[in-house]
Amino acid sequence: MHDNIRNILARITALEDELRDAIAEQQVHFRFRIEGTRVRFEEGMRETHRQLKVGLLTWLRRARLRNIATAPVIYVLIVPLALLDFCVSVFQRLCFPVYGMPLVRRGRYVVIDRHQLRYLNSIERLNCVYCGYGNGVLAYAREVAARTEQYWCPIKHAYQVLDPHRRYMTFADFGDAEAYSETVRRLRAELAAELRTNGEEPPASGPTCVPR
Repeated sequence: MHDNIRNILARITALEDELRDAIAEQQVHFRFRIEGTRVRFEEGMRETHRQLKVGLLTWLRRARLRNIATAPVIYVLIVPLALLDFCVSVFQRLCFPVYGMPLVRRGRYVVIDRHQLRYLNSIERLNCVYCGYGNGVLAYAREVAARTEQYWCPIKHAYQVLDPHRRYMTFADFGDAEAYSETVRRLRAELAAELRTNGEEPPASGPTCVPR
């Protein structure tokens, strides 16, 4: 990998660290703390949330008909999403130990917590649970696929890829035949190293693609 690419990736990582710090500061601004699987707001903030909550009947009266009409189309996707969730979980549990790779921690990607916001009514909370699950499963599946690609075919594409996964930038360049074998060896060794460190990953809020 060229030094200028390494430098760019290093700057990206620094910006991601800065972004994580800024997001963490919001906990202070919005007066909440995380206790295990629960989010706790200060009493004054909880009362503000209750006052700002839009009642269910009022919310339904304001809802656009097209949004209500398309809701069943959105929610029927729970079937393929759940099937993807199950299949990806089975796949990695069967194959990753054989490859000497760490399992992807599903809980780092499928995050369900927005239902704890008391300024949301019951339908809004249900929508947030569903969106958190759907997007989380896709992110979880993407990381499983990324590790699989890193093991089996770590080569960049000739064409530009929009929003590649965090491991992609460490892959061998397209057409670089001399570096290919060494890149495969190195990236498989990195996966094995992740396994030895209990599969620790960069935080989901700011994944880094800087090679180790």
